[in-house]
Amino acid sequence: MKATLATIAVIVLALSCTSEAVQVEENGLSFSLEAVKRLQELSGGSAATEVQNPRLRASTVSLCADPMLPQEFLPLCRQRGASASLTRLAAVPMDVCEICAFAACTGC
Repeated sequence: MKATLATIAVIVLALSCTSEAVQVEENGLSFSLEAVKRLQELSGGSAATEVQNPRLRASTVSLCADPMLPQEFLPLCRQRGASASLTRLAAVPMDVCEICAFAACTGC
């Protein structure tokens, strides 16, 4: 029984470590995959066509002010060009990033 619990604990720990290991790089900064997923939820999607969407560009100011935005994006929000960077991050294809087939994703 103890061995089974120990095995389950090790598996859960390993899975949690691997989900945090993938990093998405943008403008010299790294963000966890989970934070980028949260950004995409807040911005309303992740389709590459949204890069051209002017509403997304206009809403990046409100994204930076959103209390639900992960704290790791705050340094990016303070940089010049934050709108373009947040727009690119919102367009990162998650299914491709999770297998590290996207150039901005590292740590697999």
